[in-house]
Amino acid sequence: MRVEMTLQIGSVLINKYSLMRFFKVRKRRRSSVTKHYLTYKEQARTLVHERLNHYNEHYGFAYNRVAIRNQRRCWGSCTSLKNLNFSYKILFLPTELQDYIIVHELCHLEQLNHSENFWNLVEQTIPTWLELKSDLRLLERSGQMLS
Repeated sequence: MRVEMTLQIGSVLINKYSLMRFFKVRKRRRSSVTKHYLTYKEQARTLVHERLNHYNEHYGFAYNRVAIRNQRRCWGSCTSLKNLNFSYKILFLPTELQDYIIVHELCHLEQLNHSENFWNLVEQTIPTWLELKSDLRLLERSGQMLS
């Protein structure tokens, strides 16, 4: 049984569905990408916080907010306000790459650039950063991870 929804404007009764067609209003369906993001977002948050806490025992940097996002182009970012952002897709990377991304963004809290000082900071806990950086680029170019 279908219940008809009507709207009265003055003396005119308008069917809800006719009004929706007139204004071309459509219900948005959640895409499978959004469902995937919502399914794994909190797992990614847990992973990121655990690894941030682990590596920050060494660095001792202060940061504000940590956000897990459904980003298309980058694995992580750090703002001048000391907010850290990570793609939820970090969850699906090998552990070494996860750690590299997390340390990379953590070190941006001290150096908001890619200077030699920045890479020296990264190297303190991830001595194979150059190899891992190359591996990550290969994954991105193959189109397997961020699409």
